Amino acid sequence: MKRILILNGPNLNLLGLREPEIYGSDSLESIMADVRAEFHGVEIDHVQSNHEGELIDALQRAGYGTEHYDGVVFNAGGYTHTSVALRDAIAAIPVPVIEVHLSNIAAREEFRHRSLLSPVCRGTIAGLGKTVYSLAVRAFLQA
Repeated sequence: MKRILILNGPNLNLLGLREPEIYGSDSLESIMADVRAEFHGVEIDHVQSNHEGELIDALQRAGYGTEHYDGVVFNAGGYTHTSVALRDAIAAIPVPVIEVHLSNIAAREEFRHRSLLSPVCRGTIAGLGKTVYSLAVRAFLQA
């Protein structure tokens, strides 16, 4: 059975409440429930944290812990543009990571145009709303 970790960073716990014109009206819980329902026979674990160190710990567990993951789907939120520590954690683990963003970060404020994570990720999916999570899981299943 394939195992995928979906990792969500800061402020994504407020999906459905914050800026729905950008991020949509679905809650993070409902998005994760939809992804799990779409992929029967795939174990999908989910972690959300507003704390950079907890995200790093989750990446390290995914790569070197007792649990084996076939891939990590990671929406790092605002840390995408600022965190060398998350970039280094992704580069340090043997598990492939796909970076996802609900909004099209290239079409937003200039400071969002650069991702520190993209160079160490298998790929990036952005701008398609909640569908990005399903597309990333599907990419791991087809790999």
